[in-house]
Amino acid sequence: MMKAITTRSYGSPSVLKVEEVPDPVPKDDELLIKVHAASLNQANLVLLKGKPFLTRFAYGLFKPRHIIPGSDISGVVKAAGKQVKRFKPGDAVYADLSNYGFGSLAEYVAVPEKALALKPVNLSHIQAAAVPLASLTALQALRDTVHLQPGHNIMIYGSSGGVGTFAVQIAKAFGATVTAVCSNKHRENMKLLGADYVLDYEKTNLTEYYGSFDAILAINGYQHLATYKKLLAKNGVYVMVGGSVSQMFEAMLLGPIFTLGSGKRLGNILKKHNTDDLVELKNLIEADKIRPLVDKVYPFQEFKEAFTYLDQHHAYGKVIITIQN
Repeated sequence: MMKAITTRSYGSPSVLKVEEVPDPVPKDDELLIKVHAASLNQANLVLLKGKPFLTRFAYGLFKPRHIIPGSDISGVVKAAGKQVKRFKPGDAVYADLSNYGFGSLAEYVAVPEKALALKPVNLSHIQAAAVPLASLTALQALRDTVHLQPGHNIMIYGSSGGVGTFAVQIAKAFGATVTAVCSNKHRENMKLLGADYVLDYEKTNLTEYYGSFDAILAINGYQHLATYKKLLAKNGVYVMVGGSVSQMFEAMLLGPIFTLGSGKRLGNILKKHNTDDLVELKNLIEADKIRPLVDKVYPFQEFKEAFTYLDQHHAYGKVIITIQN
């Protein structure tokens, strides 16, 4: 038996508890991972609360389908199924489990080989756990949706959170000029990450800016679509990551109407798991092009405090829960 953080009903962090559950048994194409650290994402709060309600159709209508939450892990291979080719016991690995049943907030988890990549050698398990979901989202948004190129001028709205801090660094690694939009208390941190310009979202009237951005990445930050359209240069691209259901539908349904005939594009992105992308991020990290930012680290027994802190929207970078040494 192992210890795991579980959720058997929707609600606040108070519904979470620690239970003794059976150790996972890996299938032939899976590995048993001893989890050293796991990070929390805004998606964890969505699945914890069951809000917006539409998410319940995918993850359980009346109660959570996945009892053990969490997607990001860093840990060590303890055992490998007989069909596993790329990893062996003792390998340090990291992964995003959001497409593979979740389960990161436990002492052990069984993970398909295709979900894993070797952990960056220059990161601790705590740092590596901060990487997968947030950095994959940022990479895929900038590379595959925005098609960011050297010399492009990009605005990153909501730049101080998990996805945002990676997006600033990846955009700079791609050779772009970055304008970060966040609260004033994070101004110097954004500069340290490489942002060329930093705007205080509480004091900046974006309606005063005109057509200067080749791309806008908005992360859980909302302006009217007309404002984003005006901020875009000709053939510019706006991409929304996260946000409310109404915001997502507005971008999907009204975006084509707002941009009709302008050459501009407005839409949103849903991250897709890709092990090759985890390897690409590993290479960027080992080349010191990007680095994860960890806001707070909580021991296993303080998991409710970790979820509560994330829910208060104060995090700069990632919130980590240590599982085992």
